[in-house]
Amino acid sequence: MTLREKLDADFKEAMKARDEVRKNTISLARAAIKQFEVDNRDKTLDDDGVIAILSKQVKMRKDALSDFEKAGRTDLLDAYNKEIEVLTAYLPKQLSEEEIMAVVKEAAAAMGIESGKQNMGKLMGAVMGKVKGVADGGEVKKAVDTFLS
Repeated sequence: MTLREKLDADFKEAMKARDEVRKNTISLARAAIKQFEVDNRDKTLDDDGVIAILSKQVKMRKDALSDFEKAGRTDLLDAYNKEIEVLTAYLPKQLSEEEIMAVVKEAAAAMGIESGKQNMGKLMGAVMGKVKGVADGGEVKKAVDTFLS
């Protein structure tokens, strides 16, 4: 079963269970996938493409959390946290900080980089190529920054 089929099946299940948060979140994710396909001339997405869109949806919601916190909107904070939970269930397991640091050290050793902020871009590019889809870019940046310091 592809990820897209799983989203469709879970959407129907959420409708039957009258789970509004899950239904609405999956509906928005499906709409984002459909919009991407329409924008790109009916290019049908595979699982990797769907994961990229779902990751983008999670990132958008996480970015909005800080704004809601500043505004004191706990109702929206709770709603977005629930939506993030629903969406992350479809994403691959994310790497821990230790696992990211191990990839950073491995990539740095392969490239002969020991320290220096001038190597940030080279090292980030190499690491992101290896952890795409299983690690957040912000977490990778922190690990690379720590390594280069």
